[in-house]
Amino acid sequence: MGSANSASDNSGSVYSTAVGRTCSGCGQAASDCACKDESLPEGDGIVRVSRESKGRGGKVVTLVSGIPLVGAELKTLAKDLKKKCGVGGALKDGVIEIQGEQRDLLVSELSKRGFTVKKSGG
Repeated sequence: MGSANSASDNSGSVYSTAVGRTCSGCGQAASDCACKDESLPEGDGIVRVSRESKGRGGKVVTLVSGIPLVGAELKTLAKDLKKKCGVGGALKDGVIEIQGEQRDLLVSELSKRGFTVKKSGG
């Protein structure tokens, strides 16, 4: 009979006061999880480029969503798009945020890279 925390126990830690949420698969912090299932996001295959200013203090950002890439490829694309526009931005939950009104430039750049692109929103 083993203890409740033996190595063969598959229950895994769900929360640790040392690192916060942990992955039940690898035991690492959720942000550092080594076993994340990086599968392509489901969608219709169309990259959508939209403009948003709500909740940002009146500042405009351009959002690029629906990109069929994951992991390092998506980070590299985000970096290249920010460099092409000459502005900052971020990658959050698979959506690339580019500062400012950059829709026209992003649509043409993504089309050159072989993506099916649509402007969405107003």
